[in-house]
Amino acid sequence: MEHSGDETLLATLKRVAAVLKQSEIPFALGGSFAVYAHGGHSSDHDVDFLIRGQDVERALKALVAAGFTAERPPEDWLVKVWDGDRLVDLIHRPIETPVTDETLHDTVIRPVDAIHMPVLSATRLMVHKLLSFSQHYCDFARALPLARSLREQINWERVRRETAHSPYAEAFLVLLDRLDVVPYAVAGENPRPGDRSGHADEPSTAPASSPGAAPRIGGASRIGGASPPRGGEEEEVVA
Repeated sequence: MEHSGDETLLATLKRVAAVLKQSEIPFALGGSFAVYAHGGHSSDHDVDFLIRGQDVERALKALVAAGFTAERPPEDWLVKVWDGDRLVDLIHRPIETPVTDETLHDTVIRPVDAIHMPVLSATRLMVHKLLSFSQHYCDFARALPLARSLREQINWERVRRETAHSPYAEAFLVLLDRLDVVPYAVAGENPRPGDRSGHADEPSTAPASSPGAAPRIGGASRIGGASPPRGGEEEEVVA
């Protein structure tokens, strides 16, 4: 792991995974350590496991028996366990969606410090990150490292489809396009409304004299149509 202090968190992560495995409780590693396991980068430092709602009590009982301290926070979508001063989140309803068998199948077996375990897929990690954005929390800086470092492993068409209802996710995907990380539209898809083309460096296909075409200024179309003539000037009419 790249960040100092992660070694102790990693030891705790391995302990939790071992207990869940021994107790035959299905799980998936999520959060920043899942990003690291895929070879990516994250600005967060957290240990998150996804488990099904019906397994919460059994997981807590097994972890308490192994020496962890359980905590039930006011939030009803997760429970927590402590390993000394190191915190682990057991999440059963991320982004207001229950963890199901389908969620836990959307994983890749990765070695995490020599222990193989199911890790949430890069695509679902991106979907969860984007759907966590709201009017109360919308920190794109925390999602950029994930998008940049794992972009080749992410199914972006699926990300767009599963986050289509979120204006915050759409804004982030437009940002990725403008930063030349991932194009907003891929082959066979319609570009975003108002976009001049499906790709940033494609020339406009509209003839310069076509009716209703907006003049291009610095490679972009002027919003609202053609610019008016400057004061005291008349537009030149070409017969």
